[in-house]
Amino acid sequence: MLELVTVALASLMAGFIDAVVGGGGLILVPALFGVFPQAAPATLFGTNKGASIWGTAWATAQYARRVTLNWPALLPAAGIALLGSFAGAWTVTLVDPSFLRRALPLILLLVLAYTLARKDLGRQHAPRFSGRAETLVAGGIGLIIGFYDGFFGPGTGSFFVFLFVRLLGYDFLHASATAKLMNMATNAAAIALFAYKGHIWWHIAAVMAVTNVIGSLVGTRMALARGAGFVRGMFIVVVGGLILKTGWDAFLR
Repeated sequence: MLELVTVALASLMAGFIDAVVGGGGLILVPALFGVFPQAAPATLFGTNKGASIWGTAWATAQYARRVTLNWPALLPAAGIALLGSFAGAWTVTLVDPSFLRRALPLILLLVLAYTLARKDLGRQHAPRFSGRAETLVAGGIGLIIGFYDGFFGPGTGSFFVFLFVRLLGYDFLHASATAKLMNMATNAAAIALFAYKGHIWWHIAAVMAVTNVIGSLVGTRMALARGAGFVRGMFIVVVGGLILKTGWDAFLR
């Protein structure tokens, strides 16, 4: 019972962070590994996805009601992200992704440094593209980061947010809303694969899904109420945390 309460609380916090800017796995995945150290990693990753997709779906729906998104451009991009995630998951069965372990904290450090240096980055919503051009750029982001999510995974939400801000000219609020749509697609692809392989504890995922949605509700409302500046601040905090976590895993563990 204590184990279930622990992962449910971790899922609550993960849902909050995911709803604002992504990166909830920074909390939930280590919690699952700490509570169930003997479980197969694939099962814990699958259970994490089986719970977190519900909070992501809830956040997507809430953002869609309050934030204007270019659905004709973004829905095809989400479909491309789903295909990219499938391709990444298939590739990881053939190639060991461990070579990314040491590169990831360095890439995240560059993202953080660029965001801090550009103090105006993501504060104003000024899309650079429209029509087919926006679809192509968003689809390219979806394909690359979707593939990365299926192949390796850590920091996926943060990469989505950063690239939507940097390449498409979105503010952090619109970028976070769009990232939820993309993350929902990539998570769906991963869940399909994990479920097919029998790597999801559905009874635990169901409990975590409830608390994840509650956390998502609070996080979404806070992001919508406080705007792009708040989301930018949370982005900096989460990316900083990811740098410390992935750096520890890569160089010190």
